[in-house]
Amino acid sequence: MRRALLLALLLAAPAAAQEVRLPALELPVLEAGIGGGGGWLPDYPAAEQNHVRGIGTPFVIYRGELLRADDQGLRGRLMRGDRLGLDLSFSGAFPASSRNNRAREGMPDLDWQGEVGPALRLTLWRDKAHPRRVNIELPVRAVFSSDLSSTHYRGVVVSPELAFEDRDAGRRIFGNLPFLREAMGLRAARFRAGVGPIFATERLHDLYYEVEPQYARPGRPAYRARAGYLGTRLQFSIRVPLTPALSFIGGGRVENFAGAANADSPLHRRDWNTTVAVGFAWSLYRSAATVASSADPFD
Repeated sequence: MRRALLLALLLAAPAAAQEVRLPALELPVLEAGIGGGGGWLPDYPAAEQNHVRGIGTPFVIYRGELLRADDQGLRGRLMRGDRLGLDLSFSGAFPASSRNNRAREGMPDLDWQGEVGPALRLTLWRDKAHPRRVNIELPVRAVFSSDLSSTHYRGVVVSPELAFEDRDAGRRIFGNLPFLREAMGLRAARFRAGVGPIFATERLHDLYYEVEPQYARPGRPAYRARAGYLGTRLQFSIRVPLTPALSFIGGGRVENFAGAANADSPLHRRDWNTTVAVGFAWSLYRSAATVASSADPFD
């Protein structure tokens, strides 16, 4: 059902003879505020248990020429073009307590995880009338874990993705409710959906699926993990600016791990995982200094 919806989004794009250039907006160079959210997340890839997790944190948005921290995440804009782009991208994951997970009971906890590395983007299709496009994206990131007292290198993850982006989703979603769209700024709602496989080196698979002999027990034999295919991910997100300072953020993810390199691990407990998350971002400070956003809505 969700794959059919994604396919419809990719194909339902009318052709246009003339490209539309959006007017540049004056945006603050620096913004600061608070953000928070929560979700129902699996403890690790192919886990049989989900838990509710939440976080609240201050945030900073910086709109620099080469380095940006904004609603697309923290990124270094190494190369930009209409068809080809190269960013420095970041990602992360929540910790998980083995005490609260039946499959990992008695094993070390899974710590906070962070990822950093280059991401190559190739634009396959771009709507000339609306800010919509289809990309192939290839992030290659080094993975680290930390218990906030020490940090460990956990290998490399590669996750090519076919992605659809719509930077003017509010007008299409709420087009029949113009009073709502204009009052809440929904015209600028941003939607993204992507699907693709995930591959990782042995170090990362060890973190999730290896069972060292001292942690073996009935029903959980010792197991040595190996590198390779981890699974396939379908994910989506939407950001809706309710006011100039307040935005709603929502998203979800469905992952399939059938045929994974470590599907025979005793810690690989379920072929399907589902994630749902919601949050908000509230900007409390906006600098007087501004920068003109590019006429390119994806910049």
